Amino acid sequence: MDLDAFSAVHAPTWARLDELSRRSGLSGAEADELVRLYQEVATHLSTVRSVAPDPSVVSRLSEILGRARAAIAGSHDPSWSDVVRFLVIVLPAAFYRIRWWTVGVMVAFCAIAVVAGVNVYNDPEALAAMGTPSQLKQYAEEEFANYYSNYPGQSFAAQVWTNNAWIAAQCVAFGITGILPLYVLFQNAVGVGAAGGVMAVHDGLGVFFSLILPHGLMELTAIFVAGAAGLKIFWTVIDPGGRPRGRALSEEGRSLFTVAIGLVGVLGISGLVEGFVTPSQLPWWLKIVIGALVLAAYWVYTIVLGRRAVADGETGDLRADHNVDQLPLAA
Repeated sequence: MDLDAFSAVHAPTWARLDELSRRSGLSGAEADELVRLYQEVATHLSTVRSVAPDPSVVSRLSEILGRARAAIAGSHDPSWSDVVRFLVIVLPAAFYRIRWWTVGVMVAFCAIAVVAGVNVYNDPEALAAMGTPSQLKQYAEEEFANYYSNYPGQSFAAQVWTNNAWIAAQCVAFGITGILPLYVLFQNAVGVGAAGGVMAVHDGLGVFFSLILPHGLMELTAIFVAGAAGLKIFWTVIDPGGRPRGRALSEEGRSLFTVAIGLVGVLGISGLVEGFVTPSQLPWWLKIVIGALVLAAYWVYTIVLGRRAVADGETGDLRADHNVDQLPLAA
């Protein structure tokens, strides 16, 4: 094919499409012409790419078609309504869809923590492996409580948020492996349980729960959600749910990203509780009530708004409103 001749013949068509795509207002006839020319020039681009892929011509046609596509489909500028939709519909739907995975992770985590704690409490060798008697006594009587008051509330909240965000990020980012989330969750469950066991040996179990429950209820739930999201995408590899595996992973991956964004806020809230409520002079029962209310708010948000959103067909996919890569599937 003579590319120069081809370009000379079709140049008026390309120029007309470029002109129409740049106009702010089109009549009905011009809009129809825009669509017709878009289809025609798209064919031209396909021909050039397959027969004579000249970079300058391909680039020019691609630019014209991109502008025309935006004129036909309309552009979308982010607005506050998008933020509201994300918070009220998309995010709760993503949380709701993994609720049972979250509960399963929670049950397994708590069971492992209890076993680890009982083992440290009853087995002198397991207790000795954690440190010398003097070190453990100092930990139980001083260091555990001091951990929550050694730093100013702002810096401690930021430190807590960073640490927990890193744990959650590992569960989310490497969830598809199916192994790393289990390892991270197991490691943290054993750590929490062992700390409780040491405190119990030194008659500090009351202190342990009064300091860990106010923030831990929401903090640990956030970790459970991250682990659940990671394991959910791993399970999608095994069982794509009747969808092509590539499409299933794409959809669940975008929903996973929604969960990851939501966890930034959830961990931020738990970090504030740990930084300002846990080390405060409030009565221990009031601290726990505050932590329980934060956790209850999360589950109300997830169940009430999430169930409604999922019933309306929402999946937590950030691109659900403008996906162009889906094909219908046979029932």
